[in-house]
Amino acid sequence: MMLDSTRNGRPRAGNTAAGRARAGLLVVGSFVLLLYVIEFINTLLFRSLNGTFGLRPRSLDGILDILTFPLLHANLAHLFSNTLPLIIFGFLVLLSGRRVFFTTLALSWLASGVVVWLIGGFNITVGASGLVFGLFAFLLVRGFVNRNWWQILLSVVLFLTYGGILFGMLPTVAGFVSWQAHLGGAIGGVLSALLLSVPRTGTPHTGR
Repeated sequence: MMLDSTRNGRPRAGNTAAGRARAGLLVVGSFVLLLYVIEFINTLLFRSLNGTFGLRPRSLDGILDILTFPLLHANLAHLFSNTLPLIIFGFLVLLSGRRVFFTTLALSWLASGVVVWLIGGFNITVGASGLVFGLFAFLLVRGFVNRNWWQILLSVVLFLTYGGILFGMLPTVAGFVSWQAHLGGAIGGVLSALLLSVPRTGTPHTGR
């Protein structure tokens, strides 16, 4: 038996654009709120969490740090710098559905951590900027992968507005910036766009 997604002839709230927008803000807002709660606790503990759960490149026990390092930040200003891009890019990705968002977030998280672990410097790496780059990269390339003109238009607008952050993927003399995390996150975002690409269908088959 098929379930109808409408009630009394009207689409359910979660299936409308407004419903998806509200759900998107709730999910992204909850994630950002979690980052601030962790930052508050980390501050009370004199940032000892960074030394314990920050990512240590090429360290065997540092492999597990891949799961935790984006949740920590060097200071409140560091978290502030990631907050707005996370909200904007995360919300735009979530408009395509939670599966798309969590897949992109997971691949960006994993790829960012792996690249830092493999080629990162000697310092401990923390911060959610790899996730920012992953979500941004997904939004930039998915329209071209899907051949969707509306998504391509959005990618152009985003590139003109935020494209300057892509320089953060290049090696820099500023040792406190992890370009490896940015590069890895972007790789994860592109992989997500390819994995979640919408297949182009030809002549539809009739069911029997």
